[in-house]
Amino acid sequence: MSWLSDLLFGESIASAALILALVAASGLAIGSIRIYSIRLGIAGVLFSGLIFGHFQIGLEHHIMEFAREFGLILFVYSIGLQVGPGFLNSLRREGLSLNIMAASIVLLGVAVTVGIALLGGVEVPVAVGLFSGATTNTPSLAAAQAALEDTAGYSEAVAKMPGLGYAVAYPFGIIGIILTMLGIRALFRVDCKAEEDELRRTQCMVAKPIERVNLQVENPNLDGMTLCDIPLLTQSGVVFSRIMHGDEVSVITNDTVLHLGDVVLAVGHKDKLHALELLFGRESAIDLHKTPSAITTRRLIVTQRKVLGKTVEALGFDIKYAVRITRVLRMGVELPPGPDVRLQFGDTLVAVGEPPNLDEAARQLGNSTAALNHPQVVPIFVGIALGVVLGSWPIAVPGLPAPVRLGLAGGPLVVAIALSRIGRIGGLIWYLPTSANFMLRELGIILFLACVGLKSGDQFIATLTQGDGLKWMALASLITLIPLVTVALIGRIVLKVNYLRLCGVLAGSMTDPPALAFAGTVTQSDAPTVAYATVYPLTMILRILCAQAMVLLLMQ
Repeated sequence: MSWLSDLLFGESIASAALILALVAASGLAIGSIRIYSIRLGIAGVLFSGLIFGHFQIGLEHHIMEFAREFGLILFVYSIGLQVGPGFLNSLRREGLSLNIMAASIVLLGVAVTVGIALLGGVEVPVAVGLFSGATTNTPSLAAAQAALEDTAGYSEAVAKMPGLGYAVAYPFGIIGIILTMLGIRALFRVDCKAEEDELRRTQCMVAKPIERVNLQVENPNLDGMTLCDIPLLTQSGVVFSRIMHGDEVSVITNDTVLHLGDVVLAVGHKDKLHALELLFGRESAIDLHKTPSAITTRRLIVTQRKVLGKTVEALGFDIKYAVRITRVLRMGVELPPGPDVRLQFGDTLVAVGEPPNLDEAARQLGNSTAALNHPQVVPIFVGIALGVVLGSWPIAVPGLPAPVRLGLAGGPLVVAIALSRIGRIGGLIWYLPTSANFMLRELGIILFLACVGLKSGDQFIATLTQGDGLKWMALASLITLIPLVTVALIGRIVLKVNYLRLCGVLAGSMTDPPALAFAGTVTQSDAPTVAYATVYPLTMILRILCAQAMVLLLMQ
């Protein structure tokens, strides 16, 4: 059986592949174990790596470095593609106040971490690892590891420190946020059902729902006019889809002539539709959407490259095919097809028309679910290449003795966010199906955590039992609790934030899915998930940048 021993303890490619697979599989199994509805999740891979490393099972140095860095690149690049499209939208309207609260938690955590490093006698690499573990944010650990390599004092011993700090701090990072939620609920005697009822009464939706209304033409001034002749109608954001003249229902276009007694079906925001009633006339009892006719409604998917970047008006479907596009569905949000909405790959268009005409419109748009689910592979590698170049670019910062770099964590992240916002350049489409994005993200973080655990495992037990492990654990609890409790109290007492939203902000500020699951279980509501999604993009990016900034500024 010497061959098996050589396979486990050797330095061959086969040995590396086997060890990584065993660490990943056992780590995911550890992470799936539930203790009081709490799981380690993907962090189980780190602890599995620590166990393997403790028993001197590891990888050859260069193989480990490549696997760790490549895993990091895959992870942050897929994260950037995921959060990029919603990054700016999350900062608008009521999302701004929630993001300010989440950002405050991040920055307070940074302040506590810097205090621990400067006053608590904890080395900076360890302190940054504590920051990542205490906030259960693995990407910030990856960013810190990448930034450390650009510091003057980098060594093998230094490279192990962030992983050790992360592993020591992580368990209380999960528990601390749950204790904060329970503590706020008990302190303020929160009734979750009453909070949910209040939220439904008072909340203002970020994206107003799109509705439809049937209007009867009663204004004599509109008799004989076409839609395009009505002043300001094109800027109203309302789309007309059908018209009934006499007993005949047809698709309405900009050139359709209106007559007194006609009934038109309008689609748009409620306030805009109400204003149209003053112009057209009262709401009709006839529902054109349900009136039997040859007209039907179909959802068409944008997968044809030649239409990307165009507006609905530029497509000219109403003129070419008598097909009316009434709304655009993008990332779960309904948008009116106005001049500011340019089509992106994967958009769903709600189209109204006769079946043969809809078939032609579908051919022009692509409407291919196979193309939608097939990942665009070339743009992935182009984006990664651009990210590596940007991350390696030296940037001169006033006050620092040497140029700084975004690194292999920051470069691909920034490029992915930018490219996902752009959507398309020439023949390259930066769209990644959810399943493909999830697979890349999980593969990348598994490779990274496995390598970090294998690298640090030989010192983990000694750190806990003989070194400063217990001290680090106590200090990490401060990084967890001080920001959470401070912002939670201010949010509840001063800002009067609804408890359900507050739980979502707390979980989102820590980018902690187990905490979000716990909040959903406790509140029996989806409101924490909405708040979590609102603050997640900014928080994720901010934690990555803060981890790098602490290393670069404190290690000079």
